[in-house]
Amino acid sequence: MQTAEGLQLRVIAEARLRECDYGRWAGFSLADLQTREPDALAEWLRDPEAAPHGGESIVVLIARVAAWLDAINPLPGKLVAITHASVIRAALVHALGAAPRSFWRIDIAPLTAVMLSGHGSRWNLSGISSLVDGESPL
Repeated sequence: MQTAEGLQLRVIAEARLRECDYGRWAGFSLADLQTREPDALAEWLRDPEAAPHGGESIVVLIARVAAWLDAINPLPGKLVAITHASVIRAALVHALGAAPRSFWRIDIAPLTAVMLSGHGSRWNLSGISSLVDGESPL
């Protein structure tokens, strides 16, 4: 644990909030994959349990993020997590109790702030805001 100077914040690197493991597809764009492995890409986008790239499926990613969310829900106070769009989508799927197939229906632009509030054994979506162009977070 480190303290962010002047802010009195504890900084913790949380492995459960790492980017999705894209296996052999890491570093390729969707356009590249559409050219290289169109059938495998279509399967991955259609089936949240598929992992044709050899990495994590969307279902496994959601479960990893859900485990972290469920572990922190009873904690008092506020927490800020800075992570990847795929992790934020996974958190929203879990928080909303949505089906894993809805993962691809959530667009998270760079520098988006998402606010969740925990209430016992459940989460609520409290707000979504862009941090681009000086807009205030939530």
